[in-house]
Amino acid sequence: MIRTTLRQPWLIVVGAALAVTMLGTASASPKKGSVDENALSRALAFETALTDVAESVSLSVVSIQVEVTRPQNEGFPFFFGGQGRGGIVRGGGSGVILRPDGYILTNNHVIHEASRIAVRLKNGKSFPATLVGADSATDLAMLKIDARGLPQAEFASSEKARVGQFVIAIGSPFGLDYSVTTGVLSAKGRGGIGANEIEDYLQTDASINPGNSGGPLVDLHGRVLGINTMIIGRGTGIGFAIPSEIAQRVARQLIDNGTVKRAWLGVSFQEITPELAAHFGGSFDGGALINAVVPRGPADKAGLQAGDIITGVGGQKIREGHDLLRTILRHGVGERLSVEVRRGEKTKNISLVTGERPSEDSAQSRQQGVQDNSMLGLALEDLTPRLRERFRYEGDGRVFVRGVAPGSDADRAGLRPGDIILQADRQPVRSIGDVRAALKDGKALLYVERESRRFFQPITRSK
Repeated sequence: MIRTTLRQPWLIVVGAALAVTMLGTASASPKKGSVDENALSRALAFETALTDVAESVSLSVVSIQVEVTRPQNEGFPFFFGGQGRGGIVRGGGSGVILRPDGYILTNNHVIHEASRIAVRLKNGKSFPATLVGADSATDLAMLKIDARGLPQAEFASSEKARVGQFVIAIGSPFGLDYSVTTGVLSAKGRGGIGANEIEDYLQTDASINPGNSGGPLVDLHGRVLGINTMIIGRGTGIGFAIPSEIAQRVARQLIDNGTVKRAWLGVSFQEITPELAAHFGGSFDGGALINAVVPRGPADKAGLQAGDIITGVGGQKIREGHDLLRTILRHGVGERLSVEVRRGEKTKNISLVTGERPSEDSAQSRQQGVQDNSMLGLALEDLTPRLRERFRYEGDGRVFVRGVAPGSDADRAGLRPGDIILQADRQPVRSIGDVRAALKDGKALLYVERESRRFFQPITRSK
C-alpha cells in the first residue's frame, strides 16, 4: 500500500496553517519588513504535506502510450491527446497501479481501439500491456503488465470525502509525465454531462488536461479518491473524476471476469419538480419520476408504470434520479429489492428482482466483428434506445456501423463508422444477424443512411 508520513495531527496543523497564512490571522502582527516565523512554519508544514504525498503517490502512477491504426482523415477526440491524422496515430494517458502483480486501472478512452499499449513506470522501466477488460459505461479499463512487486495505490472512500477538502491530481498532461496539480474537491455526485452512460463524478478545480486521463485524484493522506477522466473546456478549472467506490467495484469485476455486470430495473427516469408533482399527485418531497418502462424488464414484470415516482429502494431514500442510479448500482444482479413507489395519492411497496443492465460495450462482439471474415471488416451494433437518444436519431434504422477495419472489404466499399444499415439484399435489417445472413455468400447490397442521406452500396469479399 502507498502510505505517507502524514498523520491526523498533521492535517489539523496543515488546515490551520493555510487559514492563518491566507487570512493573515497570526497571533501577532509582524513588524514591517520582518517575517512572521509562526506563519512561515505553518506554510512550510503545508508545503511538506503536499510534497510528501506527491512523491509517494507518484510511485503508483504510470504513463501510458498507445498506438491506434486509423483510416485516413479520421481524428481523435480532444481529451485523448492524440497526434496525427490517419495511419498510425499515437496518444497517451495515465494509470494507477492497482495490484503489485501488474494490474493497472485507467480510462477506457485512453486505450480504446489501441493496437499497441505500453506502460512506463516512475523508475523509467517500460512494459508492453495487454487489455484485461473495459467498461465504456464508466469509462474505465484494466491493463496487465508482466511485473511483480509494484507499489500499489491505496484507495479512500469517495462517499466520505467532503466538499472543500484539498486534493492532488497526478498524471501526464500533454505527455509531461508525473505533473502534479492541487485544488479542492468542488462537488460530488455530478451527472447529466452526457459523456458516459453512468455518471456520478467528483468535481475538482485541480488542473486536469489531456493526458491526465486515468491518473489519480488523491487526498492529503495519499489515498485515491477518484480516477481523473474529463474536463469541461481548457483552463476552466472544472475537472471530473470517477469516484473510488465505483472504480473499485468495476476494477474487481474486470480482473475477475473481464466484463462488468450491473443491476438493472429496466426504467428510464427524470427529476420530479414541484410542477410535475402537482400533476402526479401528492406533495413535493423528491423522488425519481419513471418516464418509460422497458417491456419485459424487471420493473415491467413487477408492475411499475410510467408516471410512478420511486421514493425509496431497499430502505434507502430516493430524493433525485442520481440517488436511484447510485442505489441500484450498489446491488447485485438477481437481487430482490423492495421499491417504494408513489402512484397518484397512494404509496406502495413493490418487490422486484433486478436484471442485468444491458451494456453498450459489446466489446467482444465488436472486436469479433472487425476480425470476422464473414462480416468483411464490419463491426456492427444495435441502435438501443439510449444510443438513439445520444445520437438524436429518430429514423427507423436498427443497426449501425460501430467500426470498419482499415483495408478491409467494408473499408474499400466506402462504409464508415456511424453509417446506419437499413436493408441488406433489399430486405429490412432488424438485427445484426440479418446483415450477417446477407453476407454469408460473400457479397450483399446494403441500403445505408448517412447524415440524413440514403444510398445503396454493394460490398463484396475480395479474392
